[in-house]
Order: sequence, then structure tokens, then C-alpha cells
Amino acid sequence: MYTLPKIERFNQDVLSKYHIYNSVFITLPFDSIDNTGVLLPLFTDVCESGFKKQENPKEIVNSFTEKYLTSATEEEKIDIMFRFIQYIERQIVLFDAIEDAAFPAINNMEGRGTLRDIKEKANAKEKDEELVEFFENFNVRTVLTAHPTQFYPGAVLGIINDLIDAIRTNDLLEIKRLLAQLGKTPFIQAEKPNPYDEAVSLIWFLENVFYETSGEIVQYLQKNIFHNNPIQNQIIKLGFWPGGDRDGNPFVTTEITLKVAERLRTSILKCYYVEIRKLKRKLTFSGVDGLVAELEHKLYRSVFYSRGEMYITLDEFKERLNAIRTIIIDKHQSLYLDELESLQVKVNLFGFHFATLDIRQNSRVHNAVFKDIVTYYLKSESDMFPSNYYDLSEDEKIEIVAKVTGNLDSADFENEITKSTIESIQIIKTIQENNGEQGANRYIISNNESALNVMETFAMIRLNNWEAPTVDIIPLFESIEDLQKAHLVMEQLYTNPEYAIHLASRGNKQTIMLGFSDGTKDGGYLMANWSIYKAKQTLTEMSRKYEVDVVFFDGRGGPPARGGGKTHKFYASLGPTIENNEIQITVQGQTISSNFGTLDSCRFNLENLLSAGVTNQVFNKSKNELSPDEKDILEELAELGYSKYLSFKNHPKFIPYLEKMSTLKYYSKTNIGSRPTKRSKSDQLDFADLRAIPFVGSWSQLKQNVPGFFGVGSALKHFETTGQWDKVTELYHNSLFFKTLLENSAMSLAKSFLPLTAYMKEDPEFGEFWQIISDEFSETERLLLKIAGHTTLMENYPDGKASIDIRERIVLPLLTIQQYALLRINELNKAEVVDSELVKVYEKIVTRSLFGNTNASRNSA
Repeated sequence: MYTLPKIERFNQDVLSKYHIYNSVFITLPFDSIDNTGVLLPLFTDVCESGFKKQENPKEIVNSFTEKYLTSATEEEKIDIMFRFIQYIERQIVLFDAIEDAAFPAINNMEGRGTLRDIKEKANAKEKDEELVEFFENFNVRTVLTAHPTQFYPGAVLGIINDLIDAIRTNDLLEIKRLLAQLGKTPFIQAEKPNPYDEAVSLIWFLENVFYETSGEIVQYLQKNIFHNNPIQNQIIKLGFWPGGDRDGNPFVTTEITLKVAERLRTSILKCYYVEIRKLKRKLTFSGVDGLVAELEHKLYRSVFYSRGEMYITLDEFKERLNAIRTIIIDKHQSLYLDELESLQVKVNLFGFHFATLDIRQNSRVHNAVFKDIVTYYLKSESDMFPSNYYDLSEDEKIEIVAKVTGNLDSADFENEITKSTIESIQIIKTIQENNGEQGANRYIISNNESALNVMETFAMIRLNNWEAPTVDIIPLFESIEDLQKAHLVMEQLYTNPEYAIHLASRGNKQTIMLGFSDGTKDGGYLMANWSIYKAKQTLTEMSRKYEVDVVFFDGRGGPPARGGGKTHKFYASLGPTIENNEIQITVQGQTISSNFGTLDSCRFNLENLLSAGVTNQVFNKSKNELSPDEKDILEELAELGYSKYLSFKNHPKFIPYLEKMSTLKYYSKTNIGSRPTKRSKSDQLDFADLRAIPFVGSWSQLKQNVPGFFGVGSALKHFETTGQWDKVTELYHNSLFFKTLLENSAMSLAKSFLPLTAYMKEDPEFGEFWQIISDEFSETERLLLKIAGHTTLMENYPDGKASIDIRERIVLPLLTIQQYALLRINELNKAEVVDSELVKVYEKIVTRSLFGNTNASRNSA
């Protein structure tokens, strides 16, 4: 049967349906005024024609109100803007739901990058045994993290899922009812969520998506690649940050961490209980029914009556399931064996922990905490630390802290951060006792700069009466400078006798985290990506030298500027000089719902990550290795891009532009995330303390997406003007790493819209600065098209480009309203008498517009 091209499938299953259902949606009255849906398309047309005529947002809004709202007062204009925002937010949800419903129709669920494709390729290339060996040792770990873009309240998430189901069956009556419900359901949460609320929101995805999908994937491998032999390796692992990530988040407390861990345990037990209930209806035969009923009873009590008490252990649960399996095979002709093995696979994957709760803290906080601890021991006249400890060299300090042990009591300290840091280590033990070791066995050190940072953390853990800790200490290298020296830091650790003993107890495995987000903020797009690539090579070489198995954990955000985009292609492009036995990535904010929000998208994206590992290690073992000449070209490109980005970042108007012309300060005014937008409490904006999320998000709200392209055009232009264009063209066609890097940058450009802010070029303070952005954008676009041989951005991803185009059209009125509000705020603040109440109203418009703009992009922050 002939299959339509992806773009035609997109037009048929997404675009046409959106036009039909949106026409229904905009005619639904949601309040006493029912003309909003009629006026919104007219406003969209005015926005489009206005920007083509180079009008600014204020002129566009005024033109619309003069034409369609005769003699409207400012209050009436504000009212219609708020109502437009409400409609557009829901149009975005409608488009998301249609796209999610069409996911299996647009994406070939059995095609390239899927498990079936892997199996058939291995069979054709006679690599079946290699494939089995690969899956015996390979893991994918997706780590869910919350931040201020995961903002839908539970009621809206429920409507979205019902809407997806109704769209799949083309149930127009149900769709109309759900759209009406959507129109009347508040999108904004009444109160700012705390980390526990965020955790509960994300656990929904674990229960409803990852649980089923992960089990299906592993069971497929077990049946089709392992020929029904149980897989001992835990191929898919889940990680979790809400409630454990303390870096710059004062709202994460000891109580919340324990509550989240308990919720994770009860959630997985509830999943098992539901599945056991289903099995009970099938396993009704002699010798089995009693065992199933017993399991059901114990799980029920553990979930609903436990108050923390467990009525069954993990070992007992597994042993009972194995006993049932044996009886089914021996006495009942393997009846319903598949269903039982489905549960066994999940129990092996998720244990009683569901997802590993990572604990994270910043090295700067650790420095202060450790100083507090040393001072405490010195005052107590202990000989743990010498009196001249603070005067010692780093090597001398490491020698001392490597050997310390003790039994700290958080009550002995007055400083709240010291107390909570000590407690965060102590509760790892508690969580392990309740959920198993995988419940919490990773401690991540953000902004790790030295071996001493790691050894101080190691010492703090052992000072909590834990001489042989069952915890992996994970340094996170973020800045360009730290990435460049990371291998030397790790050599200091590998050669430290005490740390070497600790590593040996952990299977000689060392996890190292690398931060794309802060790397890009620090050094620009090209330098950050190339620095991480080089760091992985040098860290691999150093780890192999000391016979340590290194695992890289990538701190990726949603957009290309934060390591997102076509992520699986990066992993497929890694050569043999980079260790790749595990793929570990953070999945953040709206990227969770866009990439892993449905059973189909979750399966597709998890299979693509598994496929990336197979491609790199089984099918293309040596093909992806960069030659010395290719490395030299990438090095030069990165240096050129870095130089351009640094001059831009050091421009005197860089920080003022973000403060005065972007939405940066409005992130902190929203009630959508528990984490502050910067790590320090200072009123003054310090670039070093600014979090990557609001930094990248602010550029996205301006539709400039600077972190995803700035410096790329200048770097490529150098090769063009010096007669070396053939070098970068050849590299583009030969290196999947470089090609993916540029394709993701092209995505950043495709999601930009400079006419929105073109009025800024006339601004007396920021006109020159805006022009710098515009010029670099134009050069980057020109040269990305030239190197790819394309006439339009993302030409080789027509369905992806079509999705972006329709999303950008939906959100254009929202962007225009946001810019109009920012212009009015600046005008009002310059008046002789400032109308502070009116300023607050316009600030609310800016804040409200953040949500829809962010969600429309699906990977904008």
C-alpha cells in the first residue's frame, strides 16, 4: 500500500483537522461577550500584514482597535487583549492535542530508528549476537526535571488527554464538549506550586506513560532479540529531580524530599496493584489464584493503608511472581504467560523506587557548608582537621578530607543551609531503606570546578556515619573553562586512594554530568557543543587509562541552545573515542509532554535513543570518528564563534537589554514554577547567577533565539571569505555531529521572527545592539542555507517546519500583545506621574503571555 510523504500526512492529519476543530472552537461562547473568537482571526491578519509593512506592535494594535473596536477606551483594549490571550492559550492546546493524536500516523512507528528496524538491520548484517551483547550492557536513563514551563494544572492535563482520544476517533460531539470545557477551565494555578506539587505533576507521566511504554519496549526485546530469555540488564532507567534538586531552590526541604520519595514508591506500587487486579481476572486456575490474591492483598495494604509501612518486600514480590510463572508453564500450558511476564519486566525495571530521586546542590553552597563543618570540628577541639586547614593547598586539603569520617548532627549547626545539606545526605539512607538503593543513590554537584569540590562532598557523606556510602558522586562541569580541565580533575580523583576504593565499591563506574545550558550561556552555541564533545573524549581517554567505566549524563534542556533538538542524532554520531554504554539525559518542562507525553511519542523517542546507541556501537563503530583535520576545522569554528559571542556578551548593553527590553524579570512574577530565576537573592542582575532557563526563554519570547545561533554565521563566514568554504562543506556532509549541530541551529532560526522587535533598531539606547543581533541572524541564515544547499530553513524536515509555521501563526497575536504591553510599560514609567495600577495591569499581560508563547514552541526554554 502506498504511504503518503510525511508532509502530506501532516497536512491531512494535523493541519486540516486543526482548521476544522479551530473553526468550531472560535465560535464557542466562553463568557458574556461572545465575539472574541470572531475578532481573533481578524487580529491575526492585521498582525501579519502589519509586520510585512514594518509596523511596530503598538501601531498594529492601534490599527486593529481603530478598525474593529470603534472609539475603544484603554480599558476595553486591555479587556480584548486578555480575552485573546485566553483563546490563544487554548488554541495551542488544541493544536498540541491534534498533533499528539496524529503522532503514529505521521511518524513511522516501525520505521528507521525503531526496535523493529534495529532487529531487521542486525539480521541483514548478521550482527544478531552483537546486538544481544549490546543490550546486555547498554542503558538509557531519562531524568525528568521540572521548571517554569511545565505549568498546566491537573484539570487541564486531563482535558488534553481526553481531547487526544476524541480526536483519534473523530468524535466531533465529544471534541466540542471538551473544547467548551477547556474554554471554561482556568489555565493559571491559584497558588505557586512547591516542589512537591511539581513532583506530583511529573509522576503523572511516570504512571500513565513511562510505566507502560518502558515495559512494552523491554518485553519486545526479550521476545524478539533475546528469544524469550529474561533480560538481566536494566535497559531503561528513570530519574527524577523535583524534590531532590536543591541547587538554588530554597523551597526543597528535607520533608519535601521524603514526601516525593514516598509518593514515587506508592505510585509504582499502585501501578503493580492495578496490573495484579487485571491478572486476577485471568489467572483463575488452581495453584495460582491464591498466590495472586495474596499479592493483591499485600499491595493494597502497602498502597492504601501503609502510612509508610510495607506489607511486602521487593524480593518477596519477585519470588511470588516467579512461583506463579513456574506453575503457569508447568501445569497450565503457559496460559496468560505474556501478561505475567509484562508485569515481571516492569518489576525488574522499576523495583519499589519507580525513578531514582537525584540529590543536587551547588559547589558554592558546599564550600560554605564545608567551612561551617570544619569550623565546628575546630571549635570542638577535635583533631579531625588541622588548625591551619584553610591555609593548606588544594592537594593537602584533599589528602585530609579523603580520610575523614564521623557522625554529624544537623542540630549542632545554626546555619539553615548547613542543616539542610547534612539532612539531604542523611535522608538518602532513609530513602534507600524504604525504596531500595535505586530510590536515591546519586549526589550531583553543580558548578563543579575542582577535585576538592568532589572530595568535600565525599567527606560530607562519610561524616554522616557512612564510611562505605552506596552513593555515586557526580560532578557537573558547566563552564567552558571547567569543561576544558575536567579530565585533569577526574585524574586527581582516580589517583586518590580513598576515592579509588569508593569507586571500586561502585563497580568502578563514574558518572560525569555535562551541562549544555550553562555552557551555551557561558561560551555560545558552537563553543559549548564542541567543548562538551572534546571533554567527553578526554574524559573517556582518562577513564580508560585508570580502568574506570565512565558514564556521561547530559544536562539537556528543550531547545538547541540548551542541548535539545534532534538529540538522538548526537548520540548516533559519537565515535569510538567517546564512551557511550549509557545515554543519560535530563528531560525538562514542556519537552516532557511534547516528546514523552503520550504512549506513542514516548515509545518512539525512547526507541530512537536506544537506536542511537546501536547505530554508534554496532552498525557504525568506526565511521563516526573525526579525523585530525576535521577536529582542527571544528576547533577553529568554535574559537571564531566563541570570540563573536564573547564580544556580544561583553557589550555594555547586553545586561541592560535583557533587563529592559526582554521578559526576563517577568519569569519571577509567574506562579508556574517553584524555582527562583536566579541563584542569588541580590536585586542586581549578575550574569553568573542567572539561570539558563529564563536566559534562553527570554530570547525565545523576543523571537530572537540568540543562544541557538549567535556566532555560527561569523564562524562560517570566515571560512567563506578566506577561500576555505569547501572544508566546512565537506565536514557538513561527512560528520553527523557537525551536520546535526547546524541543523539544530537552523531550527532556532526557524523559530525566530525578527520583524516583531524590528522597532528596536530605532531605539536611541538599544538600536545598535538590536542591529548586531539582526546582522548575525542574517549571516547565519544565509550560510546555513548555503552549506545545506537549501532555499528555506529546515527544508529537509518539511513536517517539522510546517508544525513550526502553524504554531508561529497561532502565537503571533500573543507575541504582538506582549510587545505592545512592554512598550506601554516603558511609556507609563517615563511619564511625569506614573500610573502604577495601569503598569501592573500591563505587567500582568506580559506575564500571562509568557505561558502560551513558551508552550507553543514546545522546546523554547
